[in-house]
Amino acid sequence: MRLVFAGTPEPAVPSLRALIESGRHEVVAVVTRPDAQAGRGRKVSRSPVGTLADEHGIEVLTPSRAGDPAFLARLRELAPDVCPVVAYGALLPQSALDIPVHGWVNLHFSLLPAWRGAAPVQAAIRAGDEMTGASTFRIVKELDAGPVFGVVTEPIGPADTSGALLSRLAESGAHLLVSTVDGIEDGTLRAVEQPAEGMSYAPKVTVEDARVSFADPASAVDRHIRSVTPDPGAWAEFRGERFKLGPVTVLDEPGPRPGELVVERKRVLVGTATKPVWLGEVQAAGKKRMAATDWARGTRIDEGERLQ
Repeated sequence: MRLVFAGTPEPAVPSLRALIESGRHEVVAVVTRPDAQAGRGRKVSRSPVGTLADEHGIEVLTPSRAGDPAFLARLRELAPDVCPVVAYGALLPQSALDIPVHGWVNLHFSLLPAWRGAAPVQAAIRAGDEMTGASTFRIVKELDAGPVFGVVTEPIGPADTSGALLSRLAESGAHLLVSTVDGIEDGTLRAVEQPAEGMSYAPKVTVEDARVSFADPASAVDRHIRSVTPDPGAWAEFRGERFKLGPVTVLDEPGPRPGELVVERKRVLVGTATKPVWLGEVQAAGKKRMAATDWARGTRIDEGERLQ
C-alpha cells in the first residue's frame, strides 16, 4: 500500500523504520512538525522522523497546520491508501482524515481506553499501573477514541522510568503497527469499538507538574520521579533554587520529617510522609548532574534543612 507516515519525536522512529524495511508497503512521504530549535545552542534542526526520511530520500512535509490548503492538496496528490501516525504532535482536521482510503491509523502507547491523551506512559507509571502496552486504532474526531485494531502488552518494572518504558514500547509498537497495516491491506483485520469502561486521560506533563512533593508517601514520590525521567525531569527546591532529582530508592526504615535531608557517609536520605527515600543522582542550580553523595560532600547542609 501507499503510505504517508506522520510522526515527529524519537519514539516514532522505530515505526517509520519498520514500515520502510517491511518490503511490502511504500512510504511515499512523511509528515512531521516544522524544524525547531533544540539543544543548548538552540540550533534549528529537523525532527528525528524527518531526519530518517531524509536519509531514505523520502519526501518530507512540514505544514504549520494539518489543515493548510497547500498541504491537503499535496496529500491528495500523493493518494495514500493509509496514513500511519505515531506521536505526530498536532491535531488532524476532518478534511485531512477523509483523504486516505483506509484512514489514519494511530499507534498510541497505552491499552486503550486507558490513558488517552499526550502522556500515557508517564501517567501509567505515576498511577502505579503494573501493566501497560500499545494500541493501534483508527483516528476519529474525538481524542484517541477510535476503534482499535490491535494491542501489545508490556509489564511496568519497579525501576522503570518513562524513558526506558517508552523505548521498549516504541520497538514493540512498531511491529504492531506494521502488522496492523498488513492486516488492513489483506482485509483480515477488523477494528473494534473501545469499551466505555476503564477510560482515563493523560494530559501533557508540564515542568510544574514534575515538581516533587515530599509530603506524599514514599511510593508515590518514587513513581512520580520515575514518571518524569528524563522529561521534563523531576525537581524540588533547595535553598530557594531549583534542585533536579533522578530516580530514588525507597527504604524500609524510619526516616526524618517530609523533605528533611539526612547526610550519611555513603548515602543521602530525604523524608517523606511514610518511609525515607535514598537519593540517586541530583543536579543543584548551576551544577552538573552528580551522585547525591558527591553533591552533599561539597555542600554544607545544616541539620534540619529540607527539599521544598
